[in-house]
Amino acid sequence: MRLTLVSDAWTPQVNGVVRTLTTTVAHLTARGHVVQTITPDRFVSVPCPTYPEIRLALTTPYRVGALIAGFRPEAVHIATEGPLGWLARGWCVKRGVPFTTSFHTRFPDYVAARTKLSPAFLWRVLTRFHAAARRTLVATPRLAAELAEHGLTRTRPWSRGVDLAQFNPQVPAPAAYAGLARPIMLSVGRVAVEKNIAAFLAADVPGTKVVVGDGPALTAMRARFPDAVLLGSLGGAPLAAAYAGADVFVFPSLTDTFGLVMIEALASGVPVAGFPVAGPLDVVGANGCGTVAGWRAPVGAVDADLATAIRGALTADRADCAAYAAHFRWEACVDQFVAGLADIEEPVALA
Repeated sequence: MRLTLVSDAWTPQVNGVVRTLTTTVAHLTARGHVVQTITPDRFVSVPCPTYPEIRLALTTPYRVGALIAGFRPEAVHIATEGPLGWLARGWCVKRGVPFTTSFHTRFPDYVAARTKLSPAFLWRVLTRFHAAARRTLVATPRLAAELAEHGLTRTRPWSRGVDLAQFNPQVPAPAAYAGLARPIMLSVGRVAVEKNIAAFLAADVPGTKVVVGDGPALTAMRARFPDAVLLGSLGGAPLAAAYAGADVFVFPSLTDTFGLVMIEALASGVPVAGFPVAGPLDVVGANGCGTVAGWRAPVGAVDADLATAIRGALTADRADCAAYAAHFRWEACVDQFVAGLADIEEPVALA
């Protein structure tokens, strides 16, 4: 298969969306598929306001269309609702080229958290974007139900996986953890208001709170919570070590669609604590015993009081957490992605 993948989120960004897309592309290529990526690194770009890690591509519908037509894809997938996503969508709609989309981020809720504006308008914009697709791929049934409330009913599952070779309990703890009071509570993600990091750092529990990630609120969090250990952005082996050396992983976000970092933590043998919202409920489950059929052992805890969730998660067995995470296989996720694509029956033309 020849696939065109369009995304405004791409390397060198470090987040779950980029890891999902790059991992999927790597697996597709290994299977013999040919993938064209139309991403910001191919164009002149400018930093996104308030989120400079994201680069906004400056280009034209003609150039995006020429790239697609020149590649002659058998399927087009538009992963994000940024400038490139809208240009590709418009080009495909104008020419009757079928395409699929995926819903990764609750931008309306992010904007509301940053500006206090109502998210209703942005939901209408996102609904218009995805309504033109043959189908929209979503990570969980809960997210599919939420999108259906906004009129997007043509959804298909596209779950998430974890690299068990990279994230596992045998990885040695990092030197940065030496001498820290236990339990070590870890959170990984962008340090920004929409990630609700302050709720984690303010939780009244003994031990040491560690944050891995960068973002606009990093300086403010360091000043407000001087006892916390904020390590900045990590990747590769250092990130795997940060997971494996922790006693509990805390996911304080109220707005994520899934939370890939949770299954990376579980694969590292680390139980997960979070609020009873989408993301933690989809991974840890309402009773802390996961969401995989037939699984019964605790792998974490959710509670409206984050400190209570942390204390509950600390009782889970690390071996159970790692075994549970093994159910989240990238191979199965890529199978879902391929099954969800829309075939292009006629050759794509530029005119």
